[in-house]
Amino acid sequence: GHPVLVLPGLLAGDLSTLPLRRFLRSVSYDARGWDLGLNLGPTDSLRGRLDALLTRLRGDHGHRVSLVGWSLGGLYARELARARPDAVRCVITLGTPFRDISATHAARLVPIRPGGRPRHEAHELRAHLRTPVPVPTTSIYSRSDGIVHWQSCLEAEGPERENVEVGCSHTGMGFHAEVLSVV
Repeated sequence: GHPVLVLPGLLAGDLSTLPLRRFLRSVSYDARGWDLGLNLGPTDSLRGRLDALLTRLRGDHGHRVSLVGWSLGGLYARELARARPDAVRCVITLGTPFRDISATHAARLVPIRPGGRPRHEAHELRAHLRTPVPVPTTSIYSRSDGIVHWQSCLEAEGPERENVEVGCSHTGMGFHAEVLSVV
């Protein structure tokens, strides 16, 4: 019954994660959507709102929160865990390209160089995103994803880190039986 926060992918909102949250509730988790509208990409405001949401869920339940992030939502989940390991139980990502954020058809929509930052900052960002987070992680990926290159979703080998291959499309990850059996 511990809390689970489900974070949607780019240009998606809580409606896209509803089947996943319903499944998690059916197996006794307290699954919550982010209730922040459509995911329009990372902003400083969003970072603060996600941190406040995590803090509230942690406080309301008295338990650390599991984070499930789909695609870009998985990047948010990893960064929340990196910033607040005291509040995060684990991170599960679905088709999240944290090894190479440019290895996706959506890369043009979320620029690597936001605000025209220099290339060396983009390189530092890529290196930062690849660094393992300090909580248990599961990366779910598919070779038939169609949006994100599967190799960009692979977590580095190590304790409390796993990669799980499934056979579905990127847009099907939130309700595919193989994915649900892992989550």
